[in-house]
Amino acid sequence: MRPILRWLGIALVAVIATSCDRRISEPAANAQPASTNVQTYSVKGVVKELKPDGRTVVIKHEEITNYMAAMTMPFEVKDPKELAGLQPGDEVTFRMLVTDTDGWIDQIKRMGATNAIPASGHQSVRRVRILDPLKIGDPIPDYPFTNELNQPIHLGQFKGQALALTFIFTRCPFPNFCPRMSGNFAEVYQKLTGTPGGQTNWHLLSLSFDPEFDTPAVLKNYARRYKYDSNHWNFATGAWIEIDAITEQFGLEFSRSQTGIGWDHKLRTVVIDAAGKVQKVYTGNEWKVDDLVEEMNKAMKAK
Repeated sequence: MRPILRWLGIALVAVIATSCDRRISEPAANAQPASTNVQTYSVKGVVKELKPDGRTVVIKHEEITNYMAAMTMPFEVKDPKELAGLQPGDEVTFRMLVTDTDGWIDQIKRMGATNAIPASGHQSVRRVRILDPLKIGDPIPDYPFTNELNQPIHLGQFKGQALALTFIFTRCPFPNFCPRMSGNFAEVYQKLTGTPGGQTNWHLLSLSFDPEFDTPAVLKNYARRYKYDSNHWNFATGAWIEIDAITEQFGLEFSRSQTGIGWDHKLRTVVIDAAGKVQKVYTGNEWKVDDLVEEMNKAMKAK
């Protein structure tokens, strides 16, 4: 009898130890990522759209003092249950959490419904001329811009090089948007320059759609934080007619925020091959650095 009891005792200790190990090593499904620098803001807004992914809600929010102008933008939640029962037109309060590299919302509370949402957001989107969308394999038009060194550049000068183009504005504060695009480009830059014996016919171009604020001097100051080399990466802007044209051709809609300071905008990142043709168009902010590096390596070989 005693050997049996001893064996049962050992087995029970093993089960308890395994259970404790699981509790320690397996985070809760809804646990938020650890961060030593999380800023939190209480925000009010109106739901405009719920995305099919079940984790993204587009909210027209009020000004967030000392952080962000009033605008309309998509927010992600960690727990899809946060969005249960929400409908376009609902007035909500929520908590916005921001780290250096990520941002999300939680504690969403429905306050009521409103009819203050316009039927269409297109009225405030800049449209100056109708152009055909650019598709994969189309040659890129030779748009002229001005870079952070106050030098005139044009897209045609990059023919023979792989060109990655993304759209930003320097005052964008939310880490999932323009800061992520710039941070990703910095990683792409490091990977491409750090490849031993790698090809060198490539270039990155961050194009601002806020030319009234993002002057060459502002762009140069913004660029410095990324420790870049202007031989392989430029920050540029240009005349409205050129910005409107290229953003329209890639389906990037943008409009001024309610305060006129920031921008409501989508995201596009484009790869142009060495033959000057559109090779890849990324929508949104979920593309991976390694995927873009792979596309650039492929684009460098185009004839």
